[in-house]
Amino acid sequence: MAADHGSNGDSGRVSGGSIPGAHGTPAFTLAAPEPSAVPVLIAVPHGGRAYPGQVLERMRHPGYAALRLEDRYADRLGEAVARATGAALLVAQAPRAMIDLNRAVEDVDWDMFAGRGMRSLGSYAPGFRARSGLGLIPRRLPGLGELWKRRHEEADLAARIEQIHSPYHECLSATLLRLRERWGAALLIDLHSMPPLGWRSGQAPPEFVLGDRFGAACHGMLMASCFAFMAEARRLAAHNRPYAGGYVLERHADPAGGIHALQLEIDRTSYLDARMAEPGEGFEPMVQLLSALVRRLAGEVADLGRGGNAAPWAIAAE
Repeated sequence: MAADHGSNGDSGRVSGGSIPGAHGTPAFTLAAPEPSAVPVLIAVPHGGRAYPGQVLERMRHPGYAALRLEDRYADRLGEAVARATGAALLVAQAPRAMIDLNRAVEDVDWDMFAGRGMRSLGSYAPGFRARSGLGLIPRRLPGLGELWKRRHEEADLAARIEQIHSPYHECLSATLLRLRERWGAALLIDLHSMPPLGWRSGQAPPEFVLGDRFGAACHGMLMASCFAFMAEARRLAAHNRPYAGGYVLERHADPAGGIHALQLEIDRTSYLDARMAEPGEGFEPMVQLLSALVRRLAGEVADLGRGGNAAPWAIAAE
């Protein structure tokens, strides 16, 4: 199903999909001026805060659970970085509580549902993410337990897939293809935030986690450049652990075809206040840091694009 894009009046800005029960609220917005200024797309799949009343009514602890599920204000970080760099920006308006855009449609915990008729969508033996409570529709959170007062209806899941999940990923794919067509290569930065990480005794926890699915999603040169940048900025970053990248990278990354993708997780305490609820003193410095990183990577992706479709090892050897 193609994303149903409709202009909202701003040049290069469109909306797509719709949130069931939210009275015409789009599932996502895309800001991608043409011609593109850089070969980079920033995507924020977990920043949505447009909660329909029926979803909040079903949640056991809506305020607390929503805050824990969201990548709180990662969308605002993405907006500021996109303005500063010219990167394209795709932001989900639909909340993760409704459907997780970083999960495959098959990753369903059917015990959450009143019936078990949709065998074509899910499995009776769900994937490890669903078993952990964080499948296509999140079920539970550590320290909070079950998120929902009652079981879901299969029709609700089908509507969310059709109106949110499918058009979001179709839009993401189409945007990356347009960037690659113009530049010869494109980079997706899948932007997330994380709670502070516990770390080994005597070692400071990383502020960032860079995931590339253990080398499968992104050219090694780009990842090396990310870590060099973080080292120069004296910011601690980890590689693939505990976050290597999820369904977004699995579906959209194609380094051999010129489409590179990395998942960037940021410690929420670095840019939010002490309650991790509102932007804090670190917000503007974080925008400046990420903008500098995007500018650096944009130049390198453009260089890869000028190298044509040569295999990554051939480019690296030149």
